[in-house]
Amino acid sequence: MTTIYFVRHAHSTYSTDELGRPLSKQGMEDAKKVTNVLKGEKIDIVLSSPYKRAIQTINGIAEFTGQSIGMVDNFRERVLTTTPAEDFSHAIQRVWGDEAFSWPGGESNLDAQKRGISSLNEILDTYEGKHIVIGTHGNIMVLMMNYFDTSYDFSFWKTLDMPDIFKLTFCKKELKTVDRIWEPAIKKERER
Repeated sequence: MTTIYFVRHAHSTYSTDELGRPLSKQGMEDAKKVTNVLKGEKIDIVLSSPYKRAIQTINGIAEFTGQSIGMVDNFRERVLTTTPAEDFSHAIQRVWGDEAFSWPGGESNLDAQKRGISSLNEILDTYEGKHIVIGTHGNIMVLMMNYFDTSYDFSFWKTLDMPDIFKLTFCKKELKTVDRIWEPAIKKERER
């Protein structure tokens, strides 16, 4: 069995610099909590999107395990559009409503999913039997999960926390289990 820990990045300070946008003060605090959650898991490999906010979110577990973070470009967030969307809510609903649709300069769900799954499959082959942390982003993470199980959809994406952690177990390339292990999310679910 191979275990993948998808870690959606913590809250970041908004800027138009997608690659260099850092975590906010709250995001940095939450990144410490991510590290504490993952310390309880046996982590063999730490990988990340090249975006600073994703790297910063998982940097603590890399330091704790004494590893460097491997960069995987295909785990970057999906490009919604090259120009800022006037109505983000409408723009994101539109791409999730039609998996082949893309805004000008953006990626369709199918295109983004294809690139993410391509790298995920390589990782499942290369690190079979290992426990792998992947620092990533909400849309691309859910699109990869959706590839294996269509119940991970737009409605599911809207329930994500920032950060969030999902533990996926695979036998070869077959998804066996998905567990949400992000503590604040688990506590919120218990309170309902």
